[in-house]
Amino acid sequence: MKAIVVTDEAAGTAGMTLMERPEPDAALSDVVVQVHASGFVPTEMAWPSTWTDRLGRDRTPSIPGHELAGVVTALGYGTTGLSVGQRVFGLTDWTRDGTLAEYVAVEARNLAPLPGDVDFTVGASLPISGLTAWQGLFEHGRLQAGRSVLVHGAAGAVGSMVTQLAREAGAYVIGTGRAADRQKALDFGAQEFVDLENDVLEDVGGVDLVFDVIGGDIGKRSAGLIRAGGTLVSVVGPPEARPADGLAVDFVVEADRAQLGEVVQRIRDGRLRTNIGNVATLDDAVAALNPTERITGKTIIRVLP
Repeated sequence: MKAIVVTDEAAGTAGMTLMERPEPDAALSDVVVQVHASGFVPTEMAWPSTWTDRLGRDRTPSIPGHELAGVVTALGYGTTGLSVGQRVFGLTDWTRDGTLAEYVAVEARNLAPLPGDVDFTVGASLPISGLTAWQGLFEHGRLQAGRSVLVHGAAGAVGSMVTQLAREAGAYVIGTGRAADRQKALDFGAQEFVDLENDVLEDVGGVDLVFDVIGGDIGKRSAGLIRAGGTLVSVVGPPEARPADGLAVDFVVEADRAQLGEVVQRIRDGRLRTNIGNVATLDDAVAALNPTERITGKTIIRVLP
């Protein structure tokens, strides 16, 4: 099968190569999925799990990508809940070969049914962004109606999903980003926007929840904005500063079939919109994943036409 392969951690996405790899087999509780579309997060190139297995052993050449939408072609022994020919989408294991390939083996529990009226390209854009937003807001941030949420990177793939889900939950949403991102963040539902290059972040005042996808100085300054009892949620590692009278939580997104179902249902009924910035074929994936200009939104690799 054709797949994108990486072997050199220092080279990052520039070290990607399209090559032939053996098709995977379905292990215990696995399914093999013919990948129709795959998502990719550029920071994967810095994740230890891209290069080593759970025991720290080198696993290169490895296939990156952890989001997929496709069709089940084989079931491993003991696999339940899915069937051959079923349309699925989901999030694959971090330490196994991923989804930038024609086929992938994945634990069945990491996948959810993809309704027939949802395109594979849309399905592949949802797992990381949707689950990260859902878990950060509702599991870790304990968001309730009437609260205020500051969403960093509100025009990005994760931030736009956070903005929409927070608005649906009855929160007041303030988005941040570059000046060029203002209208896009507002279009996704932010009620205010802070230009991090020209505005003063602290002018926002106190908020109940900060959803941080940036970290660094912005993350540290955000801790001072948290009201008593509020939460700073980070997906970029442990916060460098903690709220004086609140919680600081960092987390890694996890696969969850029920939550995937919640997200895709909202896509179907119009409560959520995807944020896809570019779609490319597998043959053109190396160039698409090494863009020469900034792209807001997610890059999706369409493996099958």
